[in-house]
Amino acid sequence: MLELAILGFLAEGPLPGHELRSRVSHLTGYTRPVSDGSLYPAINRLAKAGLIERQPDPRAGAARYVLNLTEAGRADMLQRLRKPADHEITDHTRFYTVLSFLSLLPDVTEQHAVLRRRLAFLEEPASFFYDGDRPIRAEEVTDPYRRGLLLTARATSRAERTWLREALGEEPLASPESPANS
Repeated sequence: MLELAILGFLAEGPLPGHELRSRVSHLTGYTRPVSDGSLYPAINRLAKAGLIERQPDPRAGAARYVLNLTEAGRADMLQRLRKPADHEITDHTRFYTVLSFLSLLPDVTEQHAVLRRRLAFLEEPASFFYDGDRPIRAEEVTDPYRRGLLLTARATSRAERTWLREALGEEPLASPESPANS
């Protein structure tokens, strides 16, 4: 997701490395801090692949560079947005990175296809805790911390599903919701 964040921010315009780091950190830093040890190797991989390029920044001196997205980089970014991997749909932090740049896809149908994948995932019965194969509901848990975890996850899932349906122009479901997602 780091590479998608780099490509996405550069799609908005050229940036020096320190500004790119700041933007990526603001996007994901509270859950997954971005270190120079991960950012700059990712930048180097993308540059080596021809997806971004470094150009001297005349305003900042000879040793400073500005990063730009190439046409190949734009095509790569759009493909990553069109076809996110399953783990990029199921992991909320990774999905939020996809969501942050989804409007860069010019086709609303393609945007909606990604949102439908996320909605389908959220509507599957799931829990952090199981009795065999059966997801355990918050009401069944006596441990107050596990119950809190399940209640918080339920509220978050409900809010996201409501927003997704709204974004897709769909009506809310009238059927009973799944155990962990209700």
